[in-house]
Amino acid sequence: MSRWAAAQNIDELRALAQRRLPRGLYEFVARGSEDEVALRHNREAFEAIKIKPRALVDVSQRSSATTLLGRAHALPLVVAPTGAAGLLWYQGETALARAAAQAGVPYVLGMSSITPMETVRRACDGALWFQLYLAPEQASSDAMIDRAKAAGFDALVLTVDTVVQPNREYNTHNGFSVPMRLNRRNALDFAAHPGWLLGVIGRYLAAGGMPRFENYPPGLRHSVSARQRERWAPVKRNEAATWAALAQVRERWGGQLIVKGLGCAEDALAALNAGADALVLSNHGGRNLDSAPSPLQVLPAVLSAVHGRCPVWLDSGVRRGSDVFKALALGAQGVWVGRAALYGLAAGGYDGAARSLALLAEELDRCMAYAGVREAAALGLANLHPG
Repeated sequence: MSRWAAAQNIDELRALAQRRLPRGLYEFVARGSEDEVALRHNREAFEAIKIKPRALVDVSQRSSATTLLGRAHALPLVVAPTGAAGLLWYQGETALARAAAQAGVPYVLGMSSITPMETVRRACDGALWFQLYLAPEQASSDAMIDRAKAAGFDALVLTVDTVVQPNREYNTHNGFSVPMRLNRRNALDFAAHPGWLLGVIGRYLAAGGMPRFENYPPGLRHSVSARQRERWAPVKRNEAATWAALAQVRERWGGQLIVKGLGCAEDALAALNAGADALVLSNHGGRNLDSAPSPLQVLPAVLSAVHGRCPVWLDSGVRRGSDVFKALALGAQGVWVGRAALYGLAAGGYDGAARSLALLAEELDRCMAYAGVREAAALGLANLHPG
């Protein structure tokens, strides 16, 4: 049996990923920013909530099915956008998209991904959404919106929580950066992980060269090892953007628009009023502002503010099906997972990613049975222990 197949939880997949990946790349995925306060608080927020167990309830027929943006899905999950997927596994974005489709959940392709969006779309027959950051030049953002529309993506996810580059100090300590700068430290790190080096970088080189950020506009699709730092203007964010920019994206895209990265009720209302169809509460998995609150912590205030006018989802810190249960019981209509799926991908490609989603599904179903709940869509505060 493959190691990923024997994994009994997300943390065991994480350990497998850690062994396979160079340290710099693993910590780029796994760690937070600065003192990692937000990273810890995300987990503490989930752990502080307890599920109310119920006995002698007929739970012989259970369903985790839900509806997201008017489309039926097998689980109340979304695989979140993660730029590192294509570095963890050869064409990792395609593997993640296929695993998500097999699990019956949407996949969000990160803007800074390696595999071209058209390739991912052809490989995936499930719900496929595209993530966008606002670039300093509106023409760049417009080009990516138009390309995603032409490729047949089902929704656009505008991420708004990374106005400047975060302070991830461990990247400097590890000698890991994007673009990659080969030095003695990371060269030894890469060489110590030949399976990753040959299976990922080696395959890209054999297919035509170092991996590139293929979903930027023409002229900006530089490789992950580009030498001229000034070429990396597209990874900068539009620091002058206001909510008026969301209205412009809304008009250009025309389809379903999700705003991700919200951390307070005021911004949730602003996004809704500017044209968002759904909201995602997020602190970027603890990777940006280290003093940001947990999305679970701000969920009640946001739900009260939007008052049912649109779906509210959340991410950050989800490691167990019980976390999904708790978020749904608190009122979230869906939960996004990033690292959990990446650990599975790094451990075993498509199969590992599928294993990670299956584990979350099994754990959610088990919690429902213990709580006497037959339908995930019916979860509410009554399913949580009041203490």
